[in-house]
Amino acid sequence: MEDGKCTTYFFALALIFDIVGLILFFVGIFAPFSFWDFLVLSGPLLVFLSVFFWICWYLGSLKVSDEELDLVNSDIL
Repeated sequence: MEDGKCTTYFFALALIFDIVGLILFFVGIFAPFSFWDFLVLSGPLLVFLSVFFWICWYLGSLKVSDEELDLVNSDIL
């Protein structure tokens, strides 16, 4: 797999969850629906779930130098 391809998916999913969560939240607040409470509660829930994708994106974007990868057994003990 190409470098950065997986992190692009996590970034896109995080943005989609954030945008959809905010839209649901604001529609629940400002639109006169009878099910406004569902929208107001599910919007922030999606934003909270997007934190998982933001963490995966961040961890996937970390770069480790070759010196740190070449550990000797005595360095670990």
